[in-house]
Amino acid sequence: MTDHRPKIGVFPGTFDPATNGHIDLIRRGRRLVNELIVAVGHNPEKEPLFTPAERIEMLEELVRDLPDVRVIAYEGLTAEFVQQVGADIILRGIRDNVDLHYELQQANINLAIGEIETIFLLSRDQFALTSSTYIKQIVELGMRDIDRLTRLVPANVAQRLREKLGR
Repeated sequence: MTDHRPKIGVFPGTFDPATNGHIDLIRRGRRLVNELIVAVGHNPEKEPLFTPAERIEMLEELVRDLPDVRVIAYEGLTAEFVQQVGADIILRGIRDNVDLHYELQQANINLAIGEIETIFLLSRDQFALTSSTYIKQIVELGMRDIDRLTRLVPANVAQRLREKLGR
């Protein structure tokens, strides 16, 4: 039986911070490709809380049991990065209709400028309302309970959020 999965997929994002939803998509998405690259990028419209090195470190802790997943930082256009690493597809998560609208635009741009296909995975219900931006706001406004934070983010991320935003 021949393996017809694309060889390399890229799951790009800022991962500032990584959420349980991101980790779920990584675990599900890796089954679609032989190798999944979690690409830690920069969004010029957002001011990051964690440095790229910190985000990579947190993600690597979370995927260390997945030998077919690598974490790499990149700058610039996602389409160019995907081509540089020889990837076949981009993997993206969809939480709601707002995500779908935005992601369809991005997918069409990546297809137009780089002939790169995008595969969409729907977020599980429990992660559909999770947003890195909201999580940072929740911690910044006083949420310190690790048990409650781990409903949204992995424990290592919750601890780092407390350290960065704790008062």
